Amino acid sequence: MPDVVFSVDQAKSMRDQAVPGHNRWHPDIPPAITVRPNSSIRIECREWTDGQIGNNDSANDVRDVDLSGAHMLSGPIAIEGAEPGDLLVVDILDLGPVPQETGDAPGQGWGYTGIFSKQNGGGFLTEYFPDAYKAIWDFHGQQATSRHIPGVRYTGITHPGLFGTAPSHDLLAKWNDRERALIATDPDRVPALALPPLEESVLGGTATGDRLAGIGRDGARTVPPRENGGNHDIKNFTRGSRVFYPVHVPGALFSGGDLHFSQGDGEITFCGAIEMGGFIDFHVDLIKGGMETYGVTTNPIFMPGNVEPRYSEFVTFIGISVEHESNVNLFNDATLAYRNACMNAIEYLTKFGYTGPQAYLLLGSAPIEGRVSGVVDVPNACCSLYLPTAIFDFDIRPSAAGPVRADRGSCAVSS
Repeated sequence: MPDVVFSVDQAKSMRDQAVPGHNRWHPDIPPAITVRPNSSIRIECREWTDGQIGNNDSANDVRDVDLSGAHMLSGPIAIEGAEPGDLLVVDILDLGPVPQETGDAPGQGWGYTGIFSKQNGGGFLTEYFPDAYKAIWDFHGQQATSRHIPGVRYTGITHPGLFGTAPSHDLLAKWNDRERALIATDPDRVPALALPPLEESVLGGTATGDRLAGIGRDGARTVPPRENGGNHDIKNFTRGSRVFYPVHVPGALFSGGDLHFSQGDGEITFCGAIEMGGFIDFHVDLIKGGMETYGVTTNPIFMPGNVEPRYSEFVTFIGISVEHESNVNLFNDATLAYRNACMNAIEYLTKFGYTGPQAYLLLGSAPIEGRVSGVVDVPNACCSLYLPTAIFDFDIRPSAAGPVRADRGSCAVSS
């Protein structure tokens, strides 16, 4: 087993660890440890909300979750000799839930998928599903089942939702400027267009005093992906993958967390994956001057591994860039097209007895394939959603006999 360079006690908050992690991107967060290039290391991670969600049958915890402290990241890990302009080469060797199989923390034999309420983060389909819902998933080796979404069992593509390097001060300022400008275009929007720096609930590793205050004042929230990597939520970013991260500060300051047992393309509920704590093993190395050599000036690039569940039959749903309720056409809008594909899939699944929220939670967590199928045909973009048929214990294919409808219970709802 690689050396554990960042350890986590799953019974404690990230704030109470012997070496705490952090929940903002900022170059002044001190490194937790320094490792050499060509090293294999293990990082342990808390679930991204720091344990706010419980294994129960109420979604009140999802409704009331405090997002000011998210994401809880492990690190930063400094790489000896890394300099701005280098590429940090990260190979994912292994990852998984917490080795202790049973416990109160997500990852200890279970995980969850949540739909955030519109007033508290929302999701991709928040206009259709504005309330909070939740599904608990039990782990069976590589497979997951849920008492809240019966009739489904599938193999997950376990992966980290969020890893990246620290921004430079200049890059951080660019992020804050452009995101504040975006917020200013519609400052009262719910959910908000972006999340500006927030001093409340800031955690800056071992930083204290004025340094911690500066991290809270200017540190970037971790919700979106950016030029440093960050919250990509790419489900195929799993064992065997190699990622090339731009280095913006001395030491690279590599951090991450937000581990997922499984996820569908798009993570459409926002908390759409099966969220968990756990461990991840990396091999790290450097390509000196690699950013200029390979033209990696804005975002990381990665080579996916060859480990994934093999599903060969799908029912596929199509969406186009039309707001059907108002009969308004948007020009080649892939976001609207994928949203419509998702809604078409949800409507289809309700014919088999699932509620809309159950179907929504399923599409966020199961290994669906989401594809931009066309953005060249005026005026409609076309997106498609591939739903594996083998994950169901009944036949979901269309036939002359019609759908087999059954009572499929309910997901956890909020009061």
